[in-house]
Amino acid sequence: MRSLSDIQEEYEFLEGDERYRLLIELGRELDEMPDALKTDATLVRGCSASVWVYPTGDSGKLHFLADSNAAITKGIVALVISAVQDKAAAEVAGMDIHAALEPFDLKNQLSSNRTQGVPNMIALVKDHAARIAAS
Repeated sequence: MRSLSDIQEEYEFLEGDERYRLLIELGRELDEMPDALKTDATLVRGCSASVWVYPTGDSGKLHFLADSNAAITKGIVALVISAVQDKAAAEVAGMDIHAALEPFDLKNQLSSNRTQGVPNMIALVKDHAARIAAS
């Protein structure tokens, strides 16, 4: 998976439809999430599309599997995951993920129903990281 800074560098040079294509490409680059993990327990609430996030790893290195049934939404999921993937739980728990995603200006680039679940996804990732870091 590409780093968030690498994605941002490419994103800044693109416009409109090219940005959508980049998001779709990012979604395709996510690690495959087995269908057996796509359950009600891993479903992110509040998303217009179905989004699943499954945390793995330990306090030293969190890893997330994620998927969505919508291509653009899956790309947004990939952006969130790239901000936290393979980082220490304590680091993720203390991160301002919203600020890390600000350069992508998702609220102005995408419709509101494409981004409405992002805060819930960020909360899920941070809550998991905080639980792991505390244990």
